[in-house]
Amino acid sequence: MHFVSDNQSGLHPAVLKALAEAATGTAAGYGEDALSAAAEAAVQDIFETRCAVFFVTTGTAANALALSALCPPWGAIYCHKGSHAQNDENTAVELYTGGARLVGIDGEQGKPALEQMRAHIETAKIHGVHNARPGAVSLSNVTESGTVYTPGELAAYRALADEHQLHVHVDGARFANAVVSTGATPAELTWGAGVDCLSFGLTKNGGMAAEAVVIFNERVAEQFEYRRKRAGHLWSKHRYLSAQWLALLEDDVWLKNARHANDMTQRLAAGFYERAEIDVPWSVQANEIFPVIPGNIRLALRDEGLQFYDWPAKADMTRFITHFATTVSEVDAALAIIASA
Repeated sequence: MHFVSDNQSGLHPAVLKALAEAATGTAAGYGEDALSAAAEAAVQDIFETRCAVFFVTTGTAANALALSALCPPWGAIYCHKGSHAQNDENTAVELYTGGARLVGIDGEQGKPALEQMRAHIETAKIHGVHNARPGAVSLSNVTESGTVYTPGELAAYRALADEHQLHVHVDGARFANAVVSTGATPAELTWGAGVDCLSFGLTKNGGMAAEAVVIFNERVAEQFEYRRKRAGHLWSKHRYLSAQWLALLEDDVWLKNARHANDMTQRLAAGFYERAEIDVPWSVQANEIFPVIPGNIRLALRDEGLQFYDWPAKADMTRFITHFATTVSEVDAALAIIASA
């Protein structure tokens, strides 16, 4: 009954098989091999367009490198105040961008309020050279509140970005879960809604060091390969990254994994809804749920073996996450404890 994080799940069997197969024989290094070419083409296929694909090994590197290509060192990046880039990546964005400023915007359920973002941008422009120059908008899909953006919502941020000549980035560490939740296509949730760049993660979804920067704006893609190399994320044996992508994209394994994770969270959520003492303030839309649980019940849950995370956004708030390997029996055991704790 382990619901702390999808980072703590294992590897999907298809990934293990692909890695074993990639380990035989020899292949060209630094992404010049056939597996890497095939994996890049597979990513382009799911987005139904030509795009630049750069595999890296961590979500932090994907976000920081992506934003370094979107915003100059003297610029500002507007994101939700609870975003991963703002709160969970140390100063990686500032390091990779050479000093760009992250500006946290308040907003409900993990989504920065458009009008507050507009006010910050306009204030920065009034101050001119004395303030950080507005450079990019960064959104998380799935958000840090477990909610998802629809194509229409993303397009609204694109419209604001167009007013002020900004780029739009999406942190897609759980992008698969957002695709499944919304029913939209990967294209509709990215370039179709005006997204310039996606940090696309499959590490939480059955992979190991399976992250990518996918760039839909050709001007942004220029020289990005040098950024990746300079950051130390061009592996000499790059085929071991690419093999994972091929394994997870083939036969839509990545979407099947995400659908299962989302379904397990919905099943788990039902148990929290049954308890009047427990509040679930945010919509449950993907593979995360954030119940507010009184301290005595939290202790009882842990005493019975449930593992979960205390979330700092609100008093007594917790976070439960399911993943591709979460079982129905594991969830049902948890539900029995939640009902009686």
